[in-house]
Amino acid sequence: MTRGPARSTQPAMAAPPLLLLQDIRLGFGTTPLLSGATLSVSPGERLALIGRNGSGKSTLLKIAAGLAQPDGGSRFVQPGATLRYLEQEPDLGAFPNVLAYVEAGLTAGDDPYRAHYLLEQLGLTGEEKPANLSGGEARRAALARALAPSPDILLLDEPTNHLDLPAIEWLEQEIGGMRSALVLISHDRRFLETMTREMVWLDRGTTRRLGRGFAHFEEWRDEVLEQEEREAHKLDRQIVREEDWMRYGVTARRKRNVRRVEELAALRQQRRERRAAQGGVRMAVAEGEASGTLVVAADAISKGFGERVVVRDFSTRIIRGDRVGIVGPNGAGKTTLLSMLTGVLAPDSGEVKLGTNLQMVTLDQRRAALDPTSTVAETLTGKRGDQVWVNGQPRHVIGYMKDFLFLPEQARTPVSALSGGERGRLLLARAFATPSNLLVLDEPTNDLDLETLDLLQEQIAEYSGTVIVVSHDRDFLDRVATNVIAWEGEGRWQDYAGGYSDMVAQRGHGVRARAEALAKPAGAAAKPAAAPAAPPAGRKKLSFKEQHELETLPARMRKLEAEAAKLREILADAGLYARDRARFDKATELLARAEAGLAEAEERWLELEMLREELGG
Repeated sequence: MTRGPARSTQPAMAAPPLLLLQDIRLGFGTTPLLSGATLSVSPGERLALIGRNGSGKSTLLKIAAGLAQPDGGSRFVQPGATLRYLEQEPDLGAFPNVLAYVEAGLTAGDDPYRAHYLLEQLGLTGEEKPANLSGGEARRAALARALAPSPDILLLDEPTNHLDLPAIEWLEQEIGGMRSALVLISHDRRFLETMTREMVWLDRGTTRRLGRGFAHFEEWRDEVLEQEEREAHKLDRQIVREEDWMRYGVTARRKRNVRRVEELAALRQQRRERRAAQGGVRMAVAEGEASGTLVVAADAISKGFGERVVVRDFSTRIIRGDRVGIVGPNGAGKTTLLSMLTGVLAPDSGEVKLGTNLQMVTLDQRRAALDPTSTVAETLTGKRGDQVWVNGQPRHVIGYMKDFLFLPEQARTPVSALSGGERGRLLLARAFATPSNLLVLDEPTNDLDLETLDLLQEQIAEYSGTVIVVSHDRDFLDRVATNVIAWEGEGRWQDYAGGYSDMVAQRGHGVRARAEALAKPAGAAAKPAAAPAAPPAGRKKLSFKEQHELETLPARMRKLEAEAAKLREILADAGLYARDRARFDKATELLARAEAGLAEAEERWLELEMLREELGG
């Protein structure tokens, strides 16, 4: 019998890892931070490194970059593989300017122009002096240095911090076009979902890996924790049975008794060494009395600084229960608009009216409301005793601190010694203990881990008051916002119904970079008027249909204007929303249709009028 060539039954060999960490152990004092963590990165892999704040993610990434030494374990990098690491606090002090810092990260075969390109895309010229950089500018410079050589392995620790929405979306496209393997730490859900295909979960010192995208993380995490609970319950029951045998069992051979005692001791040791899952943040908003139905009414407000107009003729109504998101690139004036809407800053022209019985609580993105010399306990109690009043009930400050994942020994820790994430939680803890019916949140998601973000979103959803939030977090806005105020360029702002994705669907694009929008003429972000088609050769006048259209459009425009005015008058009734929500929604829908029809009619009339003039009357 003739036999064909033998076929191997062995599976195809996987590509060897470019980077491999095995059994990484590291502790601070008697507390283990990492206890057997593993990380393997093969060519082209895109990994999300996920874990709670303080779980050791940044430390593990530093060990992977070779910048920190573990107490135990091994690190291997393929010979010749290039690796670049984005740290959270880069040091540029040894370089004369930003360009020199970025170029120092290039290797012999790299394109030097790429350093200029990346700095330009990230809003830097390269001539900036390190001593004059803000924290955000230094981070952008470090990001350019990490991306410039297109390395084999890219380790990014919170790359979207201090980036606005246009820069985040540009970064997604830039990294998406690179062939580098990626290990990414981020709190930006949308960025994680877009950029990664597998997950490594760092939990209680050890790592678990899932070969699926971030969208599946929460379901997988909950399954793991439920399985742990079942196993812990079995262990506890086994210990109870052994202890019962020790007390009441029939005495057997001494050797057997000694073995059972040793087994019981081993089980107790196993239970002692079992590290329980870290508790979640327990936050609740202290709500004040209900405000009036109309919370904010802005009528044709404008604000400028010198020759630059930041807000131009903007009008809006914010009703009780609305969750309003404000989006735009850095420098567009989001915080200025927020300050005017909340009465903190007066407009140059126009008028802002605030509703009745407002109790406003503000979270500042710069954490300026926190006194760095005060302790955690003093910040929460206002330096008055050891109790915090929440929803009219006294709570001991230590118990309230635990709700926000602070340890009891941190009560006397000064604010200046806290991490960014801890300061964010402290600000939330203090704000949510204050009765309010209007929450004003300026970049509330900065430095918060995913679990804390989840709970913050739930609390906002359940909050009976009104929320105004400035954020670059697209997923957060999609989850909480009922409408979005977006920057359109040249000081113009537009109100869109729904979250961020709804806004993109309505306007056809996301938030444009400020430099890009400023390069366009005013109003370029809106739908341009249709240009008249060139008249065919020999044509001397409008067709009968075009002439009829030109003559009847003014009457149609007047009718639509009257309809819109009538609908605006109906919606001006401050009590309509609470009294008849269905009528309010219907009037809002009809107004949108009337305004859209009017804009379309005006564009068509302009097109025909220009064509008539082109044909000579």
